[in-house]
Parts: sequence; C-alpha cells; structure tokens
Amino acid sequence: MNLLKVNGIELAYDSYGSETDETILLIAGLGTQMIRWTVRFCEMLAARGYRVIRFDNRDTGLSTHFSHHDTLDFEALAKTLMSGQLPVIPYTLDDMSDDTIGLLDALGIKNAHVVGRSMGGMIAQLFASRYPERVLSLTSIMSTTGNPELPPTSPDVMALMTRPAPNPMKDEALYLAHRVAFATRIAGTGYPFEENEYRLMIREEVQRAYDPGSIGRQIAAIAVSGDRRPQLAKVKVPSLVIHGVEDPMFVPACGQDTAQSISGAEFMLLEGMGHDLPAPLFETVVDGIVRTARRGR
Repeated sequence: MNLLKVNGIELAYDSYGSETDETILLIAGLGTQMIRWTVRFCEMLAARGYRVIRFDNRDTGLSTHFSHHDTLDFEALAKTLMSGQLPVIPYTLDDMSDDTIGLLDALGIKNAHVVGRSMGGMIAQLFASRYPERVLSLTSIMSTTGNPELPPTSPDVMALMTRPAPNPMKDEALYLAHRVAFATRIAGTGYPFEENEYRLMIREEVQRAYDPGSIGRQIAAIAVSGDRRPQLAKVKVPSLVIHGVEDPMFVPACGQDTAQSISGAEFMLLEGMGHDLPAPLFETVVDGIVRTARRGR
C-alpha cells in the first residue's frame, strides 16, 4: 500500500503487473474500500498484460477522511433537494473524478482504461466525459446515469443502507450481522453468497479504517450530481456497461440507460447477478474489460 498527495488530499493505492503495461484503473463504490477489488480479480487483469491500480476513494480506507464534517441528516438533505436548492456538502463526484486524474498525474500515467463499480461507475463516467484525452476505454459496472425518470432504489434497500450501523468496536457480532443483512439483500440469487469471505473482508475494512459518517457524505455527493446523460453523450472511447438482472439498488433499466447514453457502448446484462460481483463472474467481467480495452488501443 502506498500514499500519494493528490488534489489536496492523500490517496492510498496499490498496483499489480508491470509499470510498462497499459493501466487499468479500478474505482470502488459507495463507502467501500479498494479491497473490494480483490487481489485475485486484480491479478487476473494483470495476467492479461495490464498494470492494474486500485485505490481508496477520498473518505474511505487509508485515504484522507472528512470526519470533521457533521454527520449527514438524510431528511434535511432530501428536503433541501426537493426545494430546488443545493445543500452545502464536503465534496462532490466531480471532486472525486479530479482525484483520479491527480492520481494518474502523480504516477506519471498519461492515460488509462477506467473501470468503476456502483458509485465508482459514476466517477468513471465523469472522468471519461471531463477528461477524454486521459481515457482509453470505459467500463461502468452496476451503476446509473442520474436520470430522474429511472426507477428508484427499492425502499427496503435504501432503509438498510442508511440505517445507522452498530459500532464494531463495541459489538462486532451485531455490526457484522447488520452488514451481512444488507449484503445478502442486494446480492443476486444466481451465485452462492460467500458469507465467511464477506465477514473477513468487512473485518479487514474495519481494521484499515472505521468511519461511520463517510457513507453519508458520499451519498450526498451522489445526490447532488444530477443527470449525467448530457456528459455521457460526449464520451467517444470504447465503452462497456455491465449490469445484473437482479440488481435492487440500480435496476437493469439504469444500466440500459447508461449504455444508451454512450455512443457505441456495449451492454452486458448478467443473469443471476445483483448489486455485487461474485467470484464465479470474475472471468466474464475480466473478459469484458479486456475486450473493451483492446478496442481502445
């Protein structure tokens, strides 16, 4: 793990493969750390002839946190947005896309294949539209466009996601049960949910950094990001949109809308996949990323 000063903050990252190979940059999702891109997944991509970089987004993991800001009041945020006003928030998705550029600059990387999952897909979309000269290809996984006409997240999923979690330092078992309940709800039914592996990963995330307020701050960044379809229309690089048929967070229409908003984008709809990336699908997803990257050469 390494730290770099980027865009006024510190970002933690690590790298797989040869530094002389083209770069694939992996962007993590809402409130999650770079370890969600597992070592096995990174090594599979590197074995295809790429340098693979994963990193902790701002406010997660070992990157700079914004915990000096007040805890997000979801009800107040919703009321402000419904009134047509923009709330004052610590940072935006634009700031987070600037972080990715800063990371590439700090590493001396001219351009990269950009891959993002969930919120990371939104950041990748902004990256590709705002910095076209720095992107070789785009892969957006289980994400959405911000189109207000799309079906919303299932109410029970939103409730599980925003409900305060128990403190793992006081009751680890209760905390893990809380996290497992959410993870099983958003997972697809086509592949077994590996609960033991998931618990180990959540424990590792807590050990790396525990900040219960970060997910709220990132939800706020998503909430004010608006409709990205006009920006996606500017994306000209080879693009792939991957989505699960059973995704309850962003229903398949969200992935379809993303693909339709990008000229020439391929849409890969996967049976049995929810809002997760199960290990049995690694090969399929890696194949898609690499196929798209080769189109970008």
